[in-house]
Amino acid sequence: MNNLCADIGWKSINHEGELLCGDHVEIVDQGENSQVIVLADGLGSGVKASILSTLTSKIISTMMAEGMKLEECVSTIAATLPICSVREVAYSTFTILHIIENSTVEIIQYDNPKVIFLRDYEIYEYPMTELMIDNKKILKSVINLQEDDIMIAMSDGCPHAGIGLAYNFGWKEEDIAEFVRGLAVAGYTAKTLATMLVDQCDKEYGYRPGDDATACIVKVRKREPMNILFGPPRNRDDADRMMSLFFSKNGKHIICGGTTSSIAAKYLGKTVKASLDFQGADVPPIAEIEGVDLVTEGVITISKVIEYAKDALDKNELYEKWSFQRDGASLICRLLFEEATDINFYVGRAVNPAHQNPDLPITYNIKMNLVEELSECLQKMGKRIKVSYF
Repeated sequence: MNNLCADIGWKSINHEGELLCGDHVEIVDQGENSQVIVLADGLGSGVKASILSTLTSKIISTMMAEGMKLEECVSTIAATLPICSVREVAYSTFTILHIIENSTVEIIQYDNPKVIFLRDYEIYEYPMTELMIDNKKILKSVINLQEDDIMIAMSDGCPHAGIGLAYNFGWKEEDIAEFVRGLAVAGYTAKTLATMLVDQCDKEYGYRPGDDATACIVKVRKREPMNILFGPPRNRDDADRMMSLFFSKNGKHIICGGTTSSIAAKYLGKTVKASLDFQGADVPPIAEIEGVDLVTEGVITISKVIEYAKDALDKNELYEKWSFQRDGASLICRLLFEEATDINFYVGRAVNPAHQNPDLPITYNIKMNLVEELSECLQKMGKRIKVSYF
């Protein structure tokens, strides 16, 4: 097993005036280190297109994750999709990215724009084999993966962006590749890259998209462990054991909470250097302990991180805030969302009397809920999560 992992992110915008998107992305895990990613583009837009693309992506991803052959998947799709009464075809194009043990990718393409492959931040011309399955021309490629490889799968709404406005013939694929290449060097996550790409497509359409547009980006990267300590242990006698386990782990170390940071500083024989530098009105200032990468306040800061995490999993509209701001929540987001691949939580069960005020929202009363909620969000981002309670 290698030390690589796949960072996967996608975003869609709807055709102007449509409530549903005619594109759909489905991601199915196939064991710990393999995934099947399907981007399907239904015929037309609106409800019919949404049904076609959702059926296509769910059927193909599920069948391939169970080890079915490509021929069977395509035949099943052809037999299953409803027939359009206007065009008399059952039609949904698709792109499949099958990541195998984080070392190989199978790229299978049917009528979608070609997957753009960046290697060493340059366009990589990968080999393609043409197959005929049920009278459909399918392109298949098998590529050995390397660190920093980036794959960009799109529906045709992306290269069609700007036709008749910014461009005569749309946004060329080589220009899209150049756009992503320039951003990728900065180290953005796959989700942020996909967001920036689709936001640019929206701009090229004059913010009135003439088609559904979806981009799904896969970024191959090394595994990066991260450790986060949140709350003192229920039993004070467990403090040294908790600190010993926390600081013995490889990777960066984040400490959340005033009491927790005091215990950690005592264990390290250091002092907590508090700060009164408020970066924002809604997040308390950070502190410093020599030997610790980040020290923040606890419940309020983690609640803000969860707010950013939920948005990142949805429309990702707040990424500009946490990507650049210097408050504790934004700094945690950058470490957990962008840098980390494997996150170890060390959670103390001690009850903080300050959080038992009945006038405070429930998220301030139950620390365990915050950990569970944040863990769930991070797992949906593709992170490996381990939680240890004390």
